[in-house]
Amino acid sequence: MARQRINPGRESVWDYPRPPRLEDANRRIKVVFGGVTLAHTTRAKRVLETSHPPVYYVPTQDIRMEHLRPSEGSSLCEWKGRADYYDVIVGEKAELRAAWYCPDPVPEYRDLGDYVAFYPSKMDACWVEEEKVRAQEGDFYGGWITSDIVGPFKGGPVTWGW
Repeated sequence: MARQRINPGRESVWDYPRPPRLEDANRRIKVVFGGVTLAHTTRAKRVLETSHPPVYYVPTQDIRMEHLRPSEGSSLCEWKGRADYYDVIVGEKAELRAAWYCPDPVPEYRDLGDYVAFYPSKMDACWVEEEKVRAQEGDFYGGWITSDIVGPFKGGPVTWGW
């Protein structure tokens, strides 16, 4: 697999660490669904993991939580621990398991304890600063692709064996 050439100011997902790194995003993050701004923050965190676009986590204090309803099931991340899900509902519009959170993250990721991540493919729009993000293909990882991130990205149908 060939790595893309990096231009100044761009990040290659192949330079991201494994295990993943949690860091403050220091950028304005916005999530819109059903015509409602569900989340707007400058206090997001992002998780960086080799071969994946960043996943942004928003503090619950900056989310309109009345539009999130606990969903069925959970999953297990080998790094962060158990993830539970939210359905997102605005009026008659609903997306099942459209957001997730780690209710009791492992110690290295304890700062995610009161944060929620949204699948950008299930939202009307997700923004990093003034840029509308593209969703990571495949919907398993939930990465946010912006113009300053380069791949190739894991997640699509032919990438599971990487």
